Amino acid sequence: MSYSERWQELFGPTDGGADRGGATMTLASTAPDPGSGGGQGKLKHSGGPWTSASGTSAELRTSTETSRAALGPGHEGMEAGAAGFASVAAVRSVLKSWEDRLAAVRDECDALEGALLTVAKEMGETEVAIEKSFRTAGGTGAKPGEKR
Repeated sequence: MSYSERWQELFGPTDGGADRGGATMTLASTAPDPGSGGGQGKLKHSGGPWTSASGTSAELRTSTETSRAALGPGHEGMEAGAAGFASVAAVRSVLKSWEDRLAAVRDECDALEGALLTVAKEMGETEVAIEKSFRTAGGTGAKPGEKR
């Protein structure tokens, strides 16, 4: 069964509700009449959460790199002070492991920052396209809820 057929089965025809006693289905956030139980007639998407997540990723990248960079200097002199102990090799191994892990987190945050900014941009462009389609769908050129 196609998606369209499944939609018809679940929600009925998309012919303005003729087969449902004139009832129509609209997104609550696009209902043209605020008193109809819907929104204010405007479908909005905000890039805010995506942009904010991107900023958080950038902050995490910076703090991870700061921590990674501090590991080496934090271990300076360890070998001289622990000469002869078998644990020096183990500490060097753990240091290398943490430097590698933090570098991987840093790189992932860097990639994620760009991906989240891309989503924010694309969602903003989608919002513009959706608004334009609503204006042209009625043939009036008006935004939903506007009268011309």
